[in-house]
Amino acid sequence: MKKTFELENLDCANCAAKMEAAVRKLDGIQSASVSFLTQKMTLETDAEPTEELMKKVVKVCRRIEPDCKIKL
Repeated sequence: MKKTFELENLDCANCAAKMEAAVRKLDGIQSASVSFLTQKMTLETDAEPTEELMKKVVKVCRRIEPDCKIKL
């Protein structure tokens, strides 16, 4: 299942690339794409992303870009 989330306060393309690489490593994520230009993150998962999985995504992204918020 493919789902897109809006991002707030993503400051640089390098951080977007780091977030994308880190999220791809999480169990349950088939693919991830983070666009600095559109301020969006697209995740592809086997099923509907669970609350637990999204908490892991948020945690990984905050570690890389503390000010960035994912609109769930």
